[in-house]
Amino acid sequence: MSQPSSSQASLFLKAAPAIFVAIWSTGWVSARYGADYSDPLTFLSLRFAFAFVAIGAIAIIGRAEWPQGRALVHGLISGLLLHALYLGGVWYAISRGVPAGISGLIAAIQPILTAALAPLLLRERIGLLQWIGIAAGFVGIALVLTPKLSSVDLNTLGVVAAPLLINALAMVSVTAGTFYQKRFIPKGDLRTITALQYVGAFVVVTPIAFLTEPMHVDFTLGFWLVMAWSVFALSFGAIGLLLLLIRRGAVSRAAALIYLVPPSVAVEAYFAFGETLAGVQLIGMALTVVGVALATRR
Repeated sequence: MSQPSSSQASLFLKAAPAIFVAIWSTGWVSARYGADYSDPLTFLSLRFAFAFVAIGAIAIIGRAEWPQGRALVHGLISGLLLHALYLGGVWYAISRGVPAGISGLIAAIQPILTAALAPLLLRERIGLLQWIGIAAGFVGIALVLTPKLSSVDLNTLGVVAAPLLINALAMVSVTAGTFYQKRFIPKGDLRTITALQYVGAFVVVTPIAFLTEPMHVDFTLGFWLVMAWSVFALSFGAIGLLLLLIRRGAVSRAAALIYLVPPSVAVEAYFAFGETLAGVQLIGMALTVVGVALATRR
């Protein structure tokens, strides 16, 4: 009886990176749809609250063990870094005029920063092929984002200097959150840990939304559909897979998977919004896939 269970677990772990990228990449599409129904930080605040209720209920039904003491605090801080400051910062920056291409390029710095810090903070060994893969992935991302970058008016970047800084700090925050998760939360039930993360995110984002937004929400069917996907697919599925990948492997390899997100978003936008795919983007996608393959190989 144990053999099928073991083989199924092994198969799931092998498929987890691909599943993570496929789900995580829909976050940008969901954000675009969600903007039609709610202010960005207000939407995130509600998403964090609903995610806590849903995942907390699943944890209680499954009789999962809840962290206590320092472990509880670590869970809240992890949520602050991975969700509140990262998602809140990116959504705020884009809503204040930061071009999507620039925001995507800033996000692509995360795997480089993670690889640079991993030997110092976690004593992870970064080999030459992995560095080549990380560099190739970054170049591929730049090619994928070329159409969006070429349409950016450089004269307007000075106007959004503060949101640009917030976007950059959000990238640093998710990098720090990845290391924090690996260092301080190496074990424990991922259901309860994830639920606690959304508590930490909610108590930070909600006051900011209250102070900076009218907190408009259009409670239509479209809103609830986008929210349901954001909660169950993204906040539960994608985040759970990310935490699992961090726990089971090197943070530098987990971070390298982020490179696959912009190409996936470009393909999804092609089908969802009719956006075009240029030849340079297809070349960039191929280079990104090769780079990630090198960066994540063992």
